[in-house]
Amino acid sequence: MSEISPCRAALRTIAVIGNHLPRQCGIATFTTDLLLALSSEAPDVDCWAMAMNDVPEGYRYPHQVRFELNYKNLADYRLAADFLNMNQVDAVCLQHEFGIFGGRHGSYILELLHNLRMPVVTTLHTVIREPDAGQKAILEELGRISDRLVVMSHKAEEMLKEVYGVSKEKIVLIHHGIPDVAFVDPNYYKDLFGVEGQKVILTFGLLSEDKGIEYMIDALAEIVKTHPETAYIILGATHPHLKRDQGESYRLYLQRRARERGVENHIIFHNRFVGIKELCEFLGAADIYVTPYLNAEQIVSGTLAYALGAGKAAISTPYWYAQEMLADKRGRIVPFRDANALAAQVIHLLANEVERHAMRKRAYTFCRDMVWREVARRYLEVIIQTKAERELRPRAPFRAKILKAILPELPPPKLDHLDLLTDDTGILQHSKFMVPDRSYGYCTDDNARALIAVLMAQNLLAETNILIGQACRYIGFLNHAFNQANGRFRNFMGYDRRWLEKEGSEDSHGRAIWGLGMAVALSKSESLAGAASSIFKQALPVMTAFKFPRAWAFALVGIHAYLRRFGGDTEVRRLRATLAKQLFELYQANATDDWPWIEDRVTYANGKIPHALLMSGRWLYQDEMTEAGLRCLEWLVRIQTDPKGHFVPIGNHGWLERNGERARFDQQPIEAQDMIEACVEAYKITGDKEWLDKARRCFDWFLGRNDLNIPLYDYRTGGCRDGLTADGANLNQGAESTLAWLLSLLCLHSVGGPLDVTTK
Repeated sequence: MSEISPCRAALRTIAVIGNHLPRQCGIATFTTDLLLALSSEAPDVDCWAMAMNDVPEGYRYPHQVRFELNYKNLADYRLAADFLNMNQVDAVCLQHEFGIFGGRHGSYILELLHNLRMPVVTTLHTVIREPDAGQKAILEELGRISDRLVVMSHKAEEMLKEVYGVSKEKIVLIHHGIPDVAFVDPNYYKDLFGVEGQKVILTFGLLSEDKGIEYMIDALAEIVKTHPETAYIILGATHPHLKRDQGESYRLYLQRRARERGVENHIIFHNRFVGIKELCEFLGAADIYVTPYLNAEQIVSGTLAYALGAGKAAISTPYWYAQEMLADKRGRIVPFRDANALAAQVIHLLANEVERHAMRKRAYTFCRDMVWREVARRYLEVIIQTKAERELRPRAPFRAKILKAILPELPPPKLDHLDLLTDDTGILQHSKFMVPDRSYGYCTDDNARALIAVLMAQNLLAETNILIGQACRYIGFLNHAFNQANGRFRNFMGYDRRWLEKEGSEDSHGRAIWGLGMAVALSKSESLAGAASSIFKQALPVMTAFKFPRAWAFALVGIHAYLRRFGGDTEVRRLRATLAKQLFELYQANATDDWPWIEDRVTYANGKIPHALLMSGRWLYQDEMTEAGLRCLEWLVRIQTDPKGHFVPIGNHGWLERNGERARFDQQPIEAQDMIEACVEAYKITGDKEWLDKARRCFDWFLGRNDLNIPLYDYRTGGCRDGLTADGANLNQGAESTLAWLLSLLCLHSVGGPLDVTTK
């Protein structure tokens, strides 16, 4: 590189454009690390970031981020260019990957670049060997606008010249940066993660379906036969975009596969996006690092670079970057989708310690020029040179039109479908697919359940005001449903807001009391709790005349919730004792050793019976009642568990008669919900975590661990399909099923949280 005049080369400001932590993605990590390294190597230069947002609210960025763009808004790109020009930035360092910018193939970024006056150094995180016309045109345009294109492998350098016609003078090879860590014995860190004395295999990075981890899980089944002391750590959160569309389906699939292969006790999932310090500790603990990726056309892998830089013995499938980095005996390559080859290489390296350590040393030595300090120096050299060239040969901004069309862990609650089903009156009962079906109108049952759901969601979602508004709407419906003339709730209302009956079923009345009692317990608004309490108290007296045990059970759960807030209400306490006694006596009259149930038929909402018995036994200090609830629940779990281990609710197409055959279908979401809530209550009483495992098994039914391996929860809509039939999932997403899903999810989120409150 030629000498550059210090006067002309003087840098004052560098802006780095890309994603930035705390957004979770590889580009964000790279941008953040590069920015910190540049600031460290050039403390007199003002280095800051311009961040792309993929969510409207953005992220809680550190002070280094001074400008944010909504990646879908073209106008933001023009404003960003103005901001850079007006702040007299000396150079821009762009991190490019097609998917992080708006427009077709990320074409919006060209609107920003076309209007800049300063030199641009673009780092290419993706180079495609066989691009379509749009991808090729955009990358060629990037090559024209940018003063330099930085790549991280020789393969990318070759493709830029051969496929995109970029001159070699514009291309600079700078390796992916890595933290500068010591070459240490893996045993030094193993006690931090509870794997001391074990051989540790590690894969880290955001989880997505192209990572091929299932093949490593298959390989593990063979590895542990020879090395039973092996532990496989899978570190990383699910990729945010995959999680948004599919939730944790891939992680859950991996966990099921591990159970099927019998290696679940050898795998540790860490569903976290970890910081650099903790990541280095995980890397330090690993004996072998594995990247079993499925796609050959991967031009760089930050995870593999980090692993080699930490001196790890690495095994990888032959994607482009791995072939280059693991050459010269720095690692081992195995074919794509070949679990046997993976197993053979791991077994060999674990058995040959001298060979493994020699491989580690070669990798570590090779990567010394890749530490962030050296990488930052190379970037600064390139930026200084481009700035000097611009000063010698200034050019006007290139203004051209934008190229035109030539993107277990618990899922977070998503209330989109609940909102869609709700109008000014309340929540509609049914839908055709995901579209609300007004012809069936409304019911008290669903509005009571919806009330519980939005109040349970308060501590998990930011839109508190919206949730309170929804809660008021549902309480308003229940208030209107209550018929003061007879002390009963009406249940069904037509879309024309006309009641279809003078009084609803006993069950619907019990569910209304359940919803109102929960509202009293959960509401953070005194006004809302007061409104719920008023209706709740008026609706209680008629319960003493009810005959149906599920109505008693629903009411008991609501009464217990109410008493969490107003434990001294003597009248309500007396009614609780009466209903609990009735339910327990019914159990005693009907239960036998082989049929511990309240009647001769197992039908619907079965989990609510043991749920109510457990709560009543707990708070009435009746041990026999608690034991009855546990016995009853254990039996329900047993008869609703398939030999393969998944939950199979009693079908409503025939139910289960004493001494009869159970109905396999149709399986209903409310059965899973009621079982989950009962199992969580059993855990709170006993402290036995096996009850949480049972609850999770029921929850997994929603996610596809069922008879047909079909998920009922729709990650895109936030709705739940109406049931599982012999022919598949009912594709309608009505209120009852969607609320069953939400209440199940929120119940598991609440374990140990604000719902676990003691009654005085």
